[in-house]
Amino acid sequence: MKRLLIIGCGDVGLRTALLLRKRYRIHALTHSLERVAELRRHGLMPMYGDLDRPQTLDGLPGLAHDVIHLAPPPPRGRTDTRTAHLIAALARGGSLPQHFVYISTSGVYGDCGGAMVDETSPLRPQTDRAHRRADAERRLRDWGARSGVRVSILRVPGIYAADRLPVARIERGTPALLPQDDSYVNHVHADDLAGMIVAALHRGQANRSYNASDDAPQKMGDYFDLVADRFRLPRPPRVTRAEARSTVPENLYSFMSESRRLANARIKQELRVRLRYPTVREGIAAAGGGGEPRHGS
Repeated sequence: MKRLLIIGCGDVGLRTALLLRKRYRIHALTHSLERVAELRRHGLMPMYGDLDRPQTLDGLPGLAHDVIHLAPPPPRGRTDTRTAHLIAALARGGSLPQHFVYISTSGVYGDCGGAMVDETSPLRPQTDRAHRRADAERRLRDWGARSGVRVSILRVPGIYAADRLPVARIERGTPALLPQDDSYVNHVHADDLAGMIVAALHRGQANRSYNASDDAPQKMGDYFDLVADRFRLPRPPRVTRAEARSTVPENLYSFMSESRRLANARIKQELRVRLRYPTVREGIAAAGGGGEPRHGS
């Protein structure tokens, strides 16, 4: 049986592993000893390693036929030293992975003024967070071109699921922007993303990027309204962009400051992805509980 290494096996990583565990012997890298038992319960083989401490990665060279990299970059700076350490560790092996799938973010495109964006659009990261992702993409593309490892990149927007919805944000009464000031955002359900990762692992082309998004970009405030209506909560108040700057947390305002609509034709045509939740309306309707989302824009 082939061996798969998952770097950063959180919620999406576990969803992906469940789809692949009959095809692979799956190793999961973790820097948290508290997660070892949980990973084992899911049928995975946990191994300790910390991407911030390259001396702990000695067990990675030659370990796996394929790699899925979901770990976030460091919290500061504009370079992804964690991905650099991972590449260096894998390169020390006598045999390299055959295929490497990296989970990036659509934030690498920056603000596009609400325009449609496909994978040929230039990268214009505006935040340090997005610069780190763009740096990881560049490092992996260069490594793939030099080594022959088939590197595929998924550019992921905001991930949601039943337990990853902005219910607490709505309950706090955090405002959204007025329609005329609002930004377009994109989403993907966590289950659909797991399916996209599996498709990329089997069909992804070398040094190829894919927008891993659903079919329906929408205004951010409209998304919050859908969630509020589903859970019978008051819709968020609407404010001008100038008012939002002083009332909305800085990290959320940074997402409000970028507007783009992702085109997803490539992931459907090349990876033959079929979405279970083509829009957030279907995904939210199926939700039975609430929780905070993880923004990818």
